Amino acid sequence: MTDGTHPSSNPQPEPAPGNGGYGFPPVPPAPGNGYGFPPGAPAAGGGFGPPPQIPPADGGGYGYPQPGAGPPNPYQPAPASRPQPWAQGLPIQSTQPPAAPGPFPPPQADQPDWEALADRSAAERRKKRLWMIGGGVTVLLLLAGGGTFLLLGDDKDKEEAAPTASPSVSASPSPSGSKSKAPVDNTPTVKDDPTQIRDRSGKAPLKMGPDAGVFPIEKRFEIRTKGNENSYAESEKRVVDTAKSFTVSAHVWNRAPKGRQIAVSQGNEKSFSFELGLDQVNGKPSWIFRVQTGDQGAEATMVTVTGESPKMEKTFSTLTATYDAERKLIALYVNGKKTGEAPVSGIYQAQGPLEIARSRHEDKWTAPWSGAMETLQTYDVVLSPAQIDTLKPGRVDAKTKPTASWLLY
Repeated sequence: MTDGTHPSSNPQPEPAPGNGGYGFPPVPPAPGNGYGFPPGAPAAGGGFGPPPQIPPADGGGYGYPQPGAGPPNPYQPAPASRPQPWAQGLPIQSTQPPAAPGPFPPPQADQPDWEALADRSAAERRKKRLWMIGGGVTVLLLLAGGGTFLLLGDDKDKEEAAPTASPSVSASPSPSGSKSKAPVDNTPTVKDDPTQIRDRSGKAPLKMGPDAGVFPIEKRFEIRTKGNENSYAESEKRVVDTAKSFTVSAHVWNRAPKGRQIAVSQGNEKSFSFELGLDQVNGKPSWIFRVQTGDQGAEATMVTVTGESPKMEKTFSTLTATYDAERKLIALYVNGKKTGEAPVSGIYQAQGPLEIARSRHEDKWTAPWSGAMETLQTYDVVLSPAQIDTLKPGRVDAKTKPTASWLLY
């Protein structure tokens, strides 16, 4: 065995003297014989192969032993009984194609013209790309033309549908019967004074204390108070005439139903005339509407009606109080439903301002509200139960105009 870098060191047997041995005779071949390519002209009938009838010298010479000379060669076909053409001096006609030279591979079948194929493929790609570009341009042109047509058609429709009246907005109906109205101004505070809550229906803005403020909530606004003596809002003068029938309503939210908390009240420096809010009644929280029939604010001259709701904290509830001056009857509605009523001899006619988030009792400010309020309204009539039910979501009754309203939505 050898690794291919060092040849085997086993000595090879030397050929017998005078014998060509391994196809390489020790002496130059006889003239005209050689290795198949004689230096001179070929012998008659011999060509460039072995001579037709002359046996090779010394039993070999042409690179392989002749039949009958030496030991049998396993790679040499046995002699045929039929005379071979070369033995008769005839030209050899081989039926096999000539073998290719050793160093080169046998001839291959015809190979495709790769360069021509590449050129044709590139040409097809260019053609396809041109088609795609042309198609895209066509689509864009069609879309542009269609969009222009739609825009022109839409403008035409608008021109046909546009009214012939002036485009300016008017609060009153136009002569042609148009129902267009001026846009609603939902600004919560007075212009140039954010400390005053704007009266949407009358002329009674509410001045806020230092610890009260108006804040947006979703698409509306609310006043928020902290439950202390500086967290309130009040009008400059009286808003509700307690000698006549009236309705007061407020959409309220409280942090915790503890103790007495008043959302809306009116009175004077000594006592309230009425108050609407929350109080402890018989040991549990209740919505209350309480009025004072005497001028001293004594417990004996107070009349209270109460109501409840499934949840009374951290949720909005609509409280509505009414006084029927003809019938001498007060009533309370919670979320549009009547919860109680009581007869009274009348209501003390205090001339003080309307108060938000506090009440007056025994010459002191009491019952501060801790929470928020919105949609505050007063009416100079007794609203019917059906009208009060429309106030439940915090909207103004469509049939009756309020005397004052704040933070509507």
